[in-house]
Amino acid sequence: MRLVVGLGNPGRAYEHTRHNAGWQVLEEFARRRGVRFRRSWRRPVQTAKTTLDGAGPLLLVKPLTFMNLSGNVLPALMRPAGLTAKDLIVVIDDVNLPMGKLRIRAQGSAGGHNGLKSVIERLGTEDFARVRVGVGDKENGMSLREHVLERLDAGERRELAAVVSRAADALECLLVHGADQAMNQFN
Repeated sequence: MRLVVGLGNPGRAYEHTRHNAGWQVLEEFARRRGVRFRRSWRRPVQTAKTTLDGAGPLLLVKPLTFMNLSGNVLPALMRPAGLTAKDLIVVIDDVNLPMGKLRIRAQGSAGGHNGLKSVIERLGTEDFARVRVGVGDKENGMSLREHVLERLDAGERRELAAVVSRAADALECLLVHGADQAMNQFN
């Protein structure tokens, strides 16, 4: 089994924000597979189970903690299933990439992303794959927090929807063909 985690923030106030790009990618991936997320009664997560030819069974996870605490739920999901960091893929927004760009990595640092930092701290390793979804850098005079949490206008939502679709394609490639092919095709 592989664990695919999309990072985001819970609540209507955070819908249609850059910081929820990870959730949006997982929602698109699940929609394509015809599966729906369900709230866990044990843990603060929404999960969906599916399979993918060439990748096997998948557990898609949206932590319902706020971004900076995203890693807290992972050990309790991974340990009972016998999963390690090598079985994990994390999907996140990235302000260091222009809107529309993707960056896939087999491992690496948090790169300033607090949600990814939380995952690394809780797992004690950087040795897991990630899909970074470019959401663009902040404008002059705007704080990073304002930038990632502001609601997108209709044009920005269309731009983000296009990159979310490509990121779902990249996620499938990563799962089926591995990091090298996914990086060559989508980075």
